[in-house]
Amino acid sequence: MANNLQSQDAARPKAWIAWSSGKDSAWALYAARHNREFEVVAMLTTVNRTYERVAMHAVRESLLEMQAAAAGLPLVKVPIPSPCPNEIYEQAMSEAMTRARAEGVRHVIFGDLFLEDVRAYRERQLAKCGMTPVFPLWGKNTRQLAEDMLAGGLSAYLTCVDPRQLDRTFAGRCFDRDLLAAFPSHLDPCGENGEFHTFASAGPMFRKGIPVTVGEIVDRDGFVFADLLPQTAAIGAA
Repeated sequence: MANNLQSQDAARPKAWIAWSSGKDSAWALYAARHNREFEVVAMLTTVNRTYERVAMHAVRESLLEMQAAAAGLPLVKVPIPSPCPNEIYEQAMSEAMTRARAEGVRHVIFGDLFLEDVRAYRERQLAKCGMTPVFPLWGKNTRQLAEDMLAGGLSAYLTCVDPRQLDRTFAGRCFDRDLLAAFPSHLDPCGENGEFHTFASAGPMFRKGIPVTVGEIVDRDGFVFADLLPQTAAIGAA
């Protein structure tokens, strides 16, 4: 039986997971592993080289590395400047895809949910590189998806809030049922319209949880960011 499983694993196409550090990419990793259509062999993340944080989510690079270790996957970092012109971003991603192809990877898995323009952009850009995007969560009801995540054991924190869509006091809050109940009725429960971004700290995609504490809340570039700290580091600094 073990040999049969190993043969099946070897036969599956390899894929990278586009890793934002948030709940949707984390759940996409879980779904991809559960479906067993692809062998996920690495995480792909854009990192702001000025601040050493995950782009947009503003998660510390140290926490990103802890996620990769907990998921049991190597981390492929794509450093980008801040601000990052689109042509520089696309060149950096093209170079990453060249590496992927050299390693026998032809697919990239995304946690996108329903934004057609985002999906079309990914399909267009990856096609130029001879790569194919995969969207395991696409079209799912986002309220039900959020409930499924919580029921499945996912834990996450809001690291970035767009105050034009959601009150700044939500920054740093835990993504849980109380939070879903507190969201305004017009808000997408998964934040797919950019209302908020998250950091996944535990769930079935990880071998172990990543204890964090919420640090400083800051306003920057029109957004509100919660600085998450590894709990051990926070204790040491106290």
